[in-house]
Amino acid sequence: MSLRDFLSKQFIDVIDWTEPEDGILAYRYPMQDREIQNGGKLTVRDSQMAVFVNEGQVADVMTPGLYTLNTHTLPILTYIMNWDKAFQSPFKSDVYFFSTRMQTNQRWGTATPITFRDREFGAIRMRGYGIYSYHVADPKNFYQKISGTRDLYHVADLEGQLRNTIVAVMTNTFASSAVPFLDLAGNQIEMGNRIMEHMKPAFADLGLTLDTFVVDNVSLPDELQQMLDQRISMNIVGDMNKFTQFQVAKSIPIAAANEGGGGVAGIGVGLGAGLTMGQQMMNAMQGGGGPAAPPAAGPSAPPSGPVAPAGPSEPAAPPAAAASDTKFCMNCGKHIPRPAKFCPECGTAQ
Repeated sequence: MSLRDFLSKQFIDVIDWTEPEDGILAYRYPMQDREIQNGGKLTVRDSQMAVFVNEGQVADVMTPGLYTLNTHTLPILTYIMNWDKAFQSPFKSDVYFFSTRMQTNQRWGTATPITFRDREFGAIRMRGYGIYSYHVADPKNFYQKISGTRDLYHVADLEGQLRNTIVAVMTNTFASSAVPFLDLAGNQIEMGNRIMEHMKPAFADLGLTLDTFVVDNVSLPDELQQMLDQRISMNIVGDMNKFTQFQVAKSIPIAAANEGGGGVAGIGVGLGAGLTMGQQMMNAMQGGGGPAAPPAAGPSAPPSGPVAPAGPSEPAAPPAAAASDTKFCMNCGKHIPRPAKFCPECGTAQ
C-alpha cells in the first residue's frame, strides 16, 4: 500500500445517512478500507441517532446534531499509530445509524384462536387483530440486543418477535379481565390501552417505545359464532308460543294452495300437527310434560231403532286426478317443481 493510498483513505470528511426507503431500523456506515480523518464531521439528522463503536465496544451515542470527530470523540487514529504494520490497524471503528421515527401501521393478529375463560360463556376461543406503532428509543440497547453488526436491520426482521409477544400479553390481559365477551365491542379502546400498558416493558427491554396500540376486532371462530347467532335469534323471538302460532297461520294459505295434500282434510291434519308440535316445544321449554293423552274410548252404546239391512255396496270413488307437476314454496309461495327438496327462489327446504 503506497503513502498516497494511505492519505486517500484518511480523508473521510463527512459521515451521514439518509433513509433510501421505508422499513429500515439500523444502518451500518461502510468503513471497509476507509478511515475517519481527524476533525471529520458526523451529521445526525432529526429522526436519527448514531452509535459510535470503537474496538468492538459502544463508545458514544449521538443525538441529532453536527459532531467534529477528533481525539476527544475518536480515541485512536489507527493508521497514524500503526506505521509498522503496513497501515493495517488491528483497531476498528464503526458508526451505526438508527431511525427513530415512528413505525406506523404495524399489524398484529392471532394466528390461531386463543382460549380463555369468559365470565358468561365459560371457556371460549377468540380471535383478534389490530395495529400498533413504535420507534427506536434506546439505540445502544437495540444495537446490543437486536441489530448487532448487521449492515441493515429492517422492520420486517422484528415483526414476528413483536407479534408473538403481543398475542401472549393480550391472552393474559383478556384472561384476567372481568369484561364479558359480549361487552368487548364497547370496551375495545379500554382493552387496547390496558394491553398497551402491559406491553410497554417488553418493548423497552428491546430498546423500543410502544407509541400506539389499537384493537380493531375480536370475534369467535365460525362454529362458535353460529351458536351465538342462534342464541341471539332465540332472544329476539321472545314469546315462543306466539311465534309458533304466527308460523302456523302463515303456512295455511300455502298449504291450501298445494295440490295432493288431501284437500281440506289434509290442511286440517297439517294444522293439527303444527299446533301439536308447537305445544310440545312450549312444554319442553317450560319444563312441562308432553301433550295430554287422548281420552280413553268407552263402550259404544247400542244402536237405537231397527238396523237397516245392508244394501249392495256402493261403487268405489274414481281415482284422484294426477297431481300437478308443480307446488308452492312453503316460505315464499313461488311455483317450484314438485320433486324439489329446496326452493330455487329462496333456498328454503321443502
